[in-house]
Amino acid sequence: MSHDDNLIQIARAVQGRKPKAGLYVVATPIGNKLDITLRALQILAGVDWVACEDTRHSQKLLDAYGIQTRTLSYHDHNELTMAEKLAEKIHSGQSVALISDAGTPLISDPGYRLLQACLAQAIPITIIPGASAVLAALAVSGLPPLPFYFSGFLPQKGAQKRIAELSQIRATLIGFEAPQRLVETLLAWQAALGDRPAVIARELTKTFEELQRGPLSALIAHYTAHPPKGEVTLLIDNHQPPEMTGDLDGMLQDALQHLSVKDAAEDVARRANIPKRQAYQRALELLKE
Repeated sequence: MSHDDNLIQIARAVQGRKPKAGLYVVATPIGNKLDITLRALQILAGVDWVACEDTRHSQKLLDAYGIQTRTLSYHDHNELTMAEKLAEKIHSGQSVALISDAGTPLISDPGYRLLQACLAQAIPITIIPGASAVLAALAVSGLPPLPFYFSGFLPQKGAQKRIAELSQIRATLIGFEAPQRLVETLLAWQAALGDRPAVIARELTKTFEELQRGPLSALIAHYTAHPPKGEVTLLIDNHQPPEMTGDLDGMLQDALQHLSVKDAAEDVARRANIPKRQAYQRALELLKE
């Protein structure tokens, strides 16, 4: 019996009664297709529809387990219209499973509008938990697991401002990043936080899985020399406030000679590696002295 036949037999063994009408939020593997729960297979095989971020991508997973449930597209570009249509299907007595391309739906993936549409009509919502790149990376990182803060992808515009905001959070910071932007993002984090311990979890559970641990400077050097490919999760230990570098009062006094209080505080905060609020408050105090 082939490996594929074994997977199909597993899926058939857990198939049971048709699920009740409702929305089922189903986690799927982030890489290795064996990382799917028996309950997820049961639901995917039994519902009326599987709403997929990319039907062609998800069909490969369904085919691997011999699941023939009808699929339809639900993604960022049609979410506004499809959320209401799917809610109506469920309201009329059908069952829908929501999956993303990988991992748990809604976590940097579409699905929020559909949940809101279902809640508005008092439609039952059931979670079928499973794989998550965020928790998988955190668990294996070696960084302090609690508290942690997940921020998804940095915005294309305003990334520096977002990094400045996140820098104030005392936690293990977790985010996703495109491989072609990784070195640029690591440099921005180093400028904001200093040389913090960090981890890159790349292609988790896949053939070329990689975990790189070290200070941000070491990760910058590694990925400058070895440009990354694939899915990237970045984790940074930001539990301790950054150490101030330089003479704060002297830096502020110099800056205030040619900059406004606001601009001087921003400039010194960046160079001294401290929060802008702290630099601004001290600048006001120096002006009064």
